[in-house]
Amino acid sequence: MEALRQDDPRRIGPYTALARFRETASTVQYIAHGVAAGRDGGATGGPVLLTVARPELAALPAFRRRFQAEARTADRLAGGWVQHLDAPADDTDDGLLWTAGPYLPALTLSEAIEVTGPLPERAVRILGAGIAETLSRVHATGAVLQGLAPGTVLLAEDGPRLTAFGPLAAAAAAEARPGGQLSVRLAYLTPEQVEGEQPGPTSDLFVLGLLLAYAATGTTPLADGPAAEGAERIARTDPELGAVPTELRELIARCLAKDPADRPTAGTVATELALEGAAGLAKGGWLPERLLAELAEQGVRVRELVEAGQPADAPVVTPEPAATTSPAPAGDTRTTQLGDIGRHVPTTDRPTTQLSVPRQLAGPPAGPSTGPSVGSAAGLPAVLPPVAPMPPHPLPVPVTPAPSPASASASPTLGRRGLFVGLAAGAAGLVVGGGGVLAFGSGDGGTTDGPEPAPSHSGATVAGLPPQPRWVYRHPAAEPPPLTATLWNDRLLVVTGEQGAAGIDLRTGRRVWESADAAKGRAALPAGKDLCFVAGPTEFLWLSPKDGKVVHRAGYVDQFTDTPGLVVSHIVGTSGPVVWFTGAHKVTVKAPPPKKGKKRGKDTQVVRSYLFAYDVLQRKELWRTPVSTGRGPAAPVYRLIATGQDDFVVRQSPATLTPGDVKAAKGKAVFRSFDQKTGKQLWSRSFGLITPDAAALGDDRDVLYAAVGDDLQAFELPAGKPKWVLNGTTGTPYGTPVATGTLLHTTNRNQEVGAVERETGRLRWRRSTEAAPGAAAPAVTLSTTGRTLLAADASQVTAFTAKDGRRLWKFQDIGAQDPKGPTVTAPYRVLVSGTSAVIQRDRIFYAFPVA
Repeated sequence: MEALRQDDPRRIGPYTALARFRETASTVQYIAHGVAAGRDGGATGGPVLLTVARPELAALPAFRRRFQAEARTADRLAGGWVQHLDAPADDTDDGLLWTAGPYLPALTLSEAIEVTGPLPERAVRILGAGIAETLSRVHATGAVLQGLAPGTVLLAEDGPRLTAFGPLAAAAAAEARPGGQLSVRLAYLTPEQVEGEQPGPTSDLFVLGLLLAYAATGTTPLADGPAAEGAERIARTDPELGAVPTELRELIARCLAKDPADRPTAGTVATELALEGAAGLAKGGWLPERLLAELAEQGVRVRELVEAGQPADAPVVTPEPAATTSPAPAGDTRTTQLGDIGRHVPTTDRPTTQLSVPRQLAGPPAGPSTGPSVGSAAGLPAVLPPVAPMPPHPLPVPVTPAPSPASASASPTLGRRGLFVGLAAGAAGLVVGGGGVLAFGSGDGGTTDGPEPAPSHSGATVAGLPPQPRWVYRHPAAEPPPLTATLWNDRLLVVTGEQGAAGIDLRTGRRVWESADAAKGRAALPAGKDLCFVAGPTEFLWLSPKDGKVVHRAGYVDQFTDTPGLVVSHIVGTSGPVVWFTGAHKVTVKAPPPKKGKKRGKDTQVVRSYLFAYDVLQRKELWRTPVSTGRGPAAPVYRLIATGQDDFVVRQSPATLTPGDVKAAKGKAVFRSFDQKTGKQLWSRSFGLITPDAAALGDDRDVLYAAVGDDLQAFELPAGKPKWVLNGTTGTPYGTPVATGTLLHTTNRNQEVGAVERETGRLRWRRSTEAAPGAAAPAVTLSTTGRTLLAADASQVTAFTAKDGRRLWKFQDIGAQDPKGPTVTAPYRVLVSGTSAVIQRDRIFYAFPVA
């Protein structure tokens, strides 16, 4: 922080500048104070950090467009590890170009390394997880951040912050060139850029790997050696990671893979670095004491400055002869390879600049031009697409559609390939502070950003992007998390909880009714076309789908008079209007008559359990069958495995098996078949080596598919004759499959999904979801049409075409990223209805269109 200079502005919008704070290639940051209208219409005060564009650059239309676009991107990403920003209208009376945000005591990564040296492993994990969480939100839209550098990542007391949202803010140097063009020297290059390819989301992961290695060791991989060989090292040389902590080395090496396809996704990096999330891992502090002391001192200095209320002006100094001018401080040689953004204005590396700009970008044509100058923003990816504010959860929004061929031809621009050939030519300057150079034209033929698109009912416009959600529903924070969520007749999403049930319109996502009577409901099922059936703790309820009012109720005491004190344990499944459930009650068993001369024994209480069939339309019990009581003692919890023409097959949940049950089954799963009309048990048996907790599914063809060790096997029912075996990978057992038509869709713990022929087990296709391997296989769900397969796990939902496994899109919701808020770890769940897939994660529901 230093005093204001003579040419620094004193008044910037509604703010008063007090001191210089930091400088970058294209901006100067000031500490300021003042009162301005906040985004909610109220007043905001306290220290403010202003980022003001350098006047010589702000005069360029190309710079203004890019600056404003990156500011809008930052605003859309606001929340969590990105602070809110306010910016003036595009044209201001003073001609200044600026953004404002609340001041937060923080050091850049390069400043922190200067103070304390390499960061502890835990701090590196939190730093990387926080950055990766934000990258995941950006990449979910198919965009690339291109804003990572040691000077653009801040370390605050509660976690990291990102401050650059495009190549302009993270540039190593920027200058105005003849003809109104803007030349920006990139702060880094990646192997694919050196090879002349355009950057993609995995390019951000390469730079993240460099930053993590720098944070962990104080030096940057691939920086040692002659500058002229910098491009060759980036493209060909393996990074030296011997000084990186062992626990981080493998992940950083994957980020620095030469082939972008070999790099992990941002979501994978975030999960591997901090499974509980960066905010969760940072609780209790994360920075070394020396850095905390630096932050505290910085905060005190800023508070004193603001309390004084007067700018810290630099004294007027008479210029001395050039020979006596003090030399500029030496640069930070440990970080210059990624762009040295220090306290002084960076100077342009003109030799590198000239090498990096193709000859046709040297300047505008000599003669008059009828369109924008060559070298417009076509060389950069379009500005990041709109992203909804983070709190409380991110909302993916599709990329703004590309212009039509007709409109594109009306504005001549440099092709992407031509630009990145120029980038490769300038890569020799990479390790001494700059990489390639981008040139932006001065023409006003187009903008780099547009208004946020309205919600769309169409699918994704770009391969890999999730479609625009039709709506988003957030369960009220004042209520406990939902217990169950089901879809009712393609019209309602019915959510039950501790305090009641709620109906959400499937067309709009609006909450249309609440019912306190349905508190703690275990299921919400259709009862014909006009009623919604809910099984509560003490009664059955039939609710009106229009307003949620109770139309009928049947208490267990009144409905099941011969089983007083009945406790309904679990809804097993349904077939049309028939619901199967288990329940139990206590009965008193009288002691037998005593023998002559003996005292009568005591009566005892035992738990008797039943499997019930109940018709929700006729509101009457169809049958009940006595079953063995489970652990507790309580009624067993049965999982529905298959529904046939005349019977249904269940398996008891391992958690409710008694020790005697486990011993009798010799460690194998026991499957039971019951007649649908009478409830009579038809058979009970084990198949192969299927364990009680192994994934299993039966179909309407009397075939059972189950995980056996690392393999997936098919058995004929009820004989148990093996049909086929699909071999798996060691240590990655299969999850529960789903069948449709002639195919069986599989899932395994290696985060792979696939399809095999139901009759033969022949593999048709297999694809990775690209999520980090976890403790469970993704849950797979088919759309109503059977054309889309959705795989949900703890970190994302991935959509594939069911026929050939082509990846359609991926959706990630990092959850609550408020550093002081809870970390969302709930897995994703998918419900399908008509042309919609409702994705639930904890309290939030997204409705996506699916084929």
